[in-house]
Amino acid sequence: MTPRLDPAIHAPTRLQIVSLLAAADEAEFAFVRDNLGISDSVLSKHASALEAAGYVRIRKGHVGKRPRTWFGLTREGRAAYTGHVAALQAIVAQSGLSILPT
Repeated sequence: MTPRLDPAIHAPTRLQIVSLLAAADEAEFAFVRDNLGISDSVLSKHASALEAAGYVRIRKGHVGKRPRTWFGLTREGRAAYTGHVAALQAIVAQSGLSILPT
């Protein structure tokens, strides 16, 4: 089966979120926000869309008395990200360029 771009991940901010989460089991809201340089509201909006797609799980809790939110990729989210990256690589490969370091 040919890899296909996933519209739920394709938006640049969502792709950045999923890419960051792919590197860890879980990441705290502020870590994701600060690493991507986006506002709380933008992160919340995109994380909610990824959660609705079944790609991100959102866990809420407290550290001391402060509320915290953590994000993690679901199994489906990890598979969707892998497929999306494969589709991007296939598109780039058509140009004869390599996106992998040589």
